[in-house]
Amino acid sequence: MPGPKISTRQRREAKAGRARHSKRFNALLKQTPQDELLSPEEALVKVKQLATAKFDETIEAAINLGVDPRHGDQVVRGTVNLPHGTGKSRKVAVFARGDRAEEARAAGADEVGAEELVERIQKGWPGWTQFDLFVASPDMMSLVGRVGSILKQKMPNPKAGTVTPNVAQVVRDIKGAARAEYRVERAGIIHCPIGKASFTPEQLTANLLTLVNALIKAKPAAAKGRYLKKITVAPSMGPGVGVDTTLAQKAAERI
Repeated sequence: MPGPKISTRQRREAKAGRARHSKRFNALLKQTPQDELLSPEEALVKVKQLATAKFDETIEAAINLGVDPRHGDQVVRGTVNLPHGTGKSRKVAVFARGDRAEEARAAGADEVGAEELVERIQKGWPGWTQFDLFVASPDMMSLVGRVGSILKQKMPNPKAGTVTPNVAQVVRDIKGAARAEYRVERAGIIHCPIGKASFTPEQLTANLLTLVNALIKAKPAAAKGRYLKKITVAPSMGPGVGVDTTLAQKAAERI
């Protein structure tokens, strides 16, 4: 299925963009299908070929959704457990007391606390910035709210699945690198890691389709028209490859 036509202005802008990229990136761009949408697995086979950096690059999916995030009833946000993980373990701190605190420690949380942890953050403890995620049990949220202006985007949130009575399971998912968060950006795009370049095409495909399946299930009732508008997969240091959204949706719905 051919991709969208590119205008003269877009071609000029693309040419200018290539000039700003490295020679390595521009060489990879020449190997990338420009007017062709591939099946999910074909696209991820190609992406692995484009991941030529000297480290294990993250493979990311960028998915354009037919929503308007300016309206609260069209915000798409959540978490998904990828069957083959993201390939990256993250540091997590937990706000909890008693048994839940002990369970979080046993599950591998890097920091666990209640009043004392909130107080340290309030007093300017720089160590809080090392954590990728903060998790809290529901009974802790009135306390955690005191540091909301500090944690900002890292603040535990029920929609993100980081406010939960089962903190131990969430910690295991995070530490096991299975859990990935997604949140639609202002332009209506979701960016989400789906693995590493060292993963097999089959593993990356399974992760991508699991993400697409989760997004389909999270479709807001207020969203009208075409929902999955565009899917692109790319290595962290390389160009993107277009995925046929119809094929991806059909395969994802079979999961």
